[in-house]
Amino acid sequence: MEEAKIILKQIAESIPETAYGVERMMLIGDLLNRQSQEERVIIKRLLDSFLLRMFEINASDIDLGGFGSQGRIWYRVWGVKRPEPGLGTFTFDEINVLILSILLERQRQFLYENRNLDFSYSIIKGEDMYRFRADAYFDLDQLALNMRAINLSVRPYKALELHPNVSKILNLSHTKEGMILVTGITGSGKSSTLDTIIDANNHTVDGHVVIIASPIEYVHKSDKCIIRHREVGRDVLSFKEGTIQALRQDPDIIVIGEMRDPDTIMTALEVTDSGHKVFSTLHTSSAVESIDRIIGEVPPIEQERVRNRLADVLKCVISQKLVPSLDGKRVLAKEIMVATPSVKAAIKNNNTSEIYQMMQESGELGMITMEQDLKRLYMAKRISLETAINFANNKRRLQQIMNLSTVEI
Repeated sequence: MEEAKIILKQIAESIPETAYGVERMMLIGDLLNRQSQEERVIIKRLLDSFLLRMFEINASDIDLGGFGSQGRIWYRVWGVKRPEPGLGTFTFDEINVLILSILLERQRQFLYENRNLDFSYSIIKGEDMYRFRADAYFDLDQLALNMRAINLSVRPYKALELHPNVSKILNLSHTKEGMILVTGITGSGKSSTLDTIIDANNHTVDGHVVIIASPIEYVHKSDKCIIRHREVGRDVLSFKEGTIQALRQDPDIIVIGEMRDPDTIMTALEVTDSGHKVFSTLHTSSAVESIDRIIGEVPPIEQERVRNRLADVLKCVISQKLVPSLDGKRVLAKEIMVATPSVKAAIKNNNTSEIYQMMQESGELGMITMEQDLKRLYMAKRISLETAINFANNKRRLQQIMNLSTVEI
């Protein structure tokens, strides 16, 4: 570590004081290109040591660089983000050098032009490969970096605690077509849940899965399914193009990492309408909000057509949160909506406000509201009452099903 710090300091001290912002980062990139291969490996090992520590302390994320970090290395452990005092402090330029040292020239150019870069990063240590999802960006003219550790193994399918009816919808052997959405805010474990579902199909059904993501996180090893991993920006230019191209690749399942824009949403609906099974994610906190978000993302003139198409192809929405548990860790709380004929009619008639009640009363079909699942976790003594209240989408509804007084809420 000390040798790496000396190299970082030497490079940082040779940067002209008159260079600012992107120009300064470009100068750092040029300086790095002049370093010997041995020096660049030493710098890389320093960052790798910070990343490997994540697995020792059960950290999900690491943050460094930029004005906000104040030269310290920050880790998020069981949902709480704190600086790690034992790793010391670094100057802005030392971290700038560290971040740019792991980027390819093409990636640096993209970062300079767009002020942001999503990428994946791997560390190979013996027979093990540690993977990370990364986002580099600018913070008051300095480079900052967030990296999220990708699980070395997928969560066991049983840990999702899904109703048998929902499992049938998710499994290719029972349901060959339709759209399944996994939704939640950032950091709610959407990707992990999606990987668990894909892994379950991989080990039980013969088929072909095409995953389009930005970036690719968990890398599946083909078993009964052949699984293709296509990273946006590296293997394919966009989610839309990757989805269209997948139609010519004879897939049984298409996984679209995120439906983040109207083009991707429309393409996903068209592909599903053609008879394929499509999984995707959305940044929404409830099942009903997910439906409204998809319809609201497209121009008003298209909304009626999208509403009808969505009602026709939607099979299931799993909306989830990771909530603090009594053992100091986090537990999955989820809301599940199954697209029954009544739910489809509500979507087509623009009466999505009726769907919550349908979910609340259809437990025998596998449906459950977030408030019902939070109550289940509380009654099982896995979370506190305060946590249940804090993470409820609708505190008044939680009050009703738990027979709490308004004062308690």
